[in-house]
Formats: sequence, structure tokens, C-alpha cells
Amino acid sequence: MDEKTPSVREVNENQCQICMPLGSVIAFKGIEQSMVIVHGSQGCSTYMRLAMVEHYNEPVDIASSSLNEKQTIYGGEENLRKGLDNVIRVYHPKVIGVVTTCMTETMGEDVGRMIDTYLTDRNLHDVDIIPISTPSYSGTSTEGYWTAVRDVIMYYAGPVSPNEGINIILPHVSPADIREIKRILDLMRIQYTLIPDISMTLDRPYGISYEKIPPGGTSREDIARMSGGRATIQFGYCCPDNLSPGALLEEKYGVPLHNLPLPVGLKNMDMFINTLISIAIKPVPESILLERGWLCDAMADAHKHMAEIKPVIFGEPELVYAVSSLCIENGSIPPIIATGTGSPQLRRHLETITRELDFAPLVADHVDFALIAKESDHLGVNLAIGHAGGKVLTERLNIPVVRTGFPIHDRIGAQRIRNLGYTGTVTLLEQMVNTHLEHKYQHYRQQIKSEYFDNGGIINA
Repeated sequence: MDEKTPSVREVNENQCQICMPLGSVIAFKGIEQSMVIVHGSQGCSTYMRLAMVEHYNEPVDIASSSLNEKQTIYGGEENLRKGLDNVIRVYHPKVIGVVTTCMTETMGEDVGRMIDTYLTDRNLHDVDIIPISTPSYSGTSTEGYWTAVRDVIMYYAGPVSPNEGINIILPHVSPADIREIKRILDLMRIQYTLIPDISMTLDRPYGISYEKIPPGGTSREDIARMSGGRATIQFGYCCPDNLSPGALLEEKYGVPLHNLPLPVGLKNMDMFINTLISIAIKPVPESILLERGWLCDAMADAHKHMAEIKPVIFGEPELVYAVSSLCIENGSIPPIIATGTGSPQLRRHLETITRELDFAPLVADHVDFALIAKESDHLGVNLAIGHAGGKVLTERLNIPVVRTGFPIHDRIGAQRIRNLGYTGTVTLLEQMVNTHLEHKYQHYRQQIKSEYFDNGGIINA
């Protein structure tokens, strides 16, 4: 009797994740007057620079210690020192992030010791050099991002006098989304420190004279004041506890933490506004109430179409949870919810909002698009929501993609995509419905013809 052993697939086919150091690089771009040097091979920094330039359509400089075979054996300290010298000479930054890679972590490079020695030898006091450990075999861009934000706050935080500011800690969202959060806070006249702030550094207006390091970002002084803030609002619902910047501030300095989902959808946005009211004791401006009303109106317009949509949602955990919540509250139940990283928090929170549904969505982590495509075909998915990696679903299964998240390298305007807030939710909701309707009516006649006439009159033959 022949026994067939199922083959084991040990590769990623069209991966649904980005490397860990890239997340840290993006976080540092939200720090004022900062520069990043990737301690590793030249190819690592080139890949990251290309990914960011294609997504943000902005010039992005990332330095490299450019290690090769020789440094792999004898160590890369001399290359790192030369790289730091060049970065300081050319860019004059106030902050330098030294981001490690798989190579340097495997070599066992003591980057912290190297930086301390370098600062002493060069007698430098006006630049802060912060090491970030980000080997890609330890996580994805999600973990790299949170690691950098946490370590930057840890570097600057200390005992300070209490202040009235609210700390706002954001996951990786678009510059337009950050501008929307700042607009809401300004409308409510709330004092705040927002980190990281890429609203200008990765989306510069045309006409501003070119600077090697773009203006904008969160200042060192503002970060130092965070340990005395009134409270922290962290949009890190799926952030691991050991990487949580807000948990660090609460544990070490007693700053109360409010860990919220991204404010996408009516429920999540209401939660954000109510949290602001409870902390700052501020009234809600009439303009925000009007925006809430317009969202409710858009939900009423969309509901009959949303019931037809069976989406697959993929990307980084925070956005995946927020979009899943939006779909469910509008009557669109996703058969598949996927992320390329591992997130027990995402799985736990999704179980809470899907518990009473007629069927439980497939929640998959550490996935690639081969698995997503297979399950999408099996479960009858008719819309994809996520980054540009989902284009394979269109190519193979003719499933349209609503592009959001990172990376988006086959369209322009990714830096201006806005999902957050009442107004951002309206835009996303309408885009989902209209993409579905366009695809539906484009193929409707052929589908009906095939169903009723091409099978000899036998339906679903």
C-alpha cells in the first residue's frame, strides 16, 4: 500500500511582511533632526530606501556601515565609526539611530559599547546616538517600529515635573492620518506630544527649499517631557507588552496608559473621543459632531452593499484590527483576517468582536500570499483590503484590492491615504463599497450569462 506524505512548504511565497529594521527606520523619520545608519551590508539600506521612496514618493536618505566579507570576520566597528563620522559631517543631525541587521546581530556586535567608545573618542555632546536591536529573524517591521519608539522614549525619559500634556503614541500610519489626529487634538485645544510624527518629514509640501534632513518630527525636548504627562493614549491595541512605549512610561514614571485601537470606524473613533474627554475634561467641538453625523449617514448609505462584501484583510496588526472592526460594524464579515507577523493580541481582540457572528473568520498570522490566495479562493472572498502585496490576488483570482497600509509601490499618493477619524472612515468606507460595485457591474453580465446559458441551462453545474 502506497502512503502519500504531504509535502512541507518551508518558504515564503509573496510574503506578507517587511523586515524588522525597516520599521525602526520609519519610526526614526518621525524624530526631529534625526538620521539613521543601518549597521550591516549595503544591500540592506538600499532595500529600505527603495521601499520608502516608492511608498512615500519623497527623497529618503539612509546611511550604511557597508559591511562586507572582511568585516563579517574581523568585526564592523571601524566601518561604523567611519559611517558615523560621515553622517555627522554631511547631515549635522541631533539624533542618530543605529539600526542593526541580521548580519551584525549574528556576528554578536556590541553596538552599545561601540557607540559609547565613539562618543568618548570624538568628545561629542551635541548629538544623541541611539542603538536599536532589529535582526529580522526576531520579528517584522511591526516589532522593529515599536522597538525603536520604545527605545527612543527610554533614552530621553527621566524624572520631570508633571505637566498637562497628553502623550499620543502612534503605530505606523500615513502622514495624512497623523495630520488628522493632530487636527482633532487642536480642535479640542488639547496639549499633547505626538510620537513619531512623520506628517512633514515623509510628506513635504512642494516649494519648501530642499534640506538634507526635512523639517518636522517630534523634538527631543518634547519626548523628555512625556514622563511627566497627564496620561498616554497609545494606539497599540495589538502591541506586545514588552515593546509597549506606553507601558514603559506607566511602569517607570506612573503615567496612566489608555491603550486604544486605531480610530477607524464609529465605535473606535467614539472610544478615542470619549477617552480625550475623560482625560482633558474638554467639550467636543460642533465640527467633530458634524463629522460623526456624516459618518453615520455614510454607513446608512453603504450598509446594503457592505452585506455583499466578503473581504480578506491583511497587513500590520493595528490596521488589520481596525479595518476588521469597521467591516464587522457595517455588516461585512471577513472570511479571512491575516498578518505576516505573529500577534496573540490581534487574535485575542478579534475573538472578542467576532464571538457572536454566525461564523468565525479564519485568523492567520505568519502567513504569505500563497496561503491567503488559497483560502480566499476556497472561502469566496470578493474584495481584498491591504497593501500592494495583495495585487497577486487580482492577478490570480481577479479579486480587486483596496490599497491601504505599507507598502504601496504600484500607486501614487500612499502618503496621503487617510483612514483615521470620522472623515477618514467615510473615505475608506466609500472606497470599499465603490471598488466592490465597480467590479460587480463590470463582470455581472458575463457572470449571469455563464451561470444560466454556458452550462446547458444547469445552474452551478
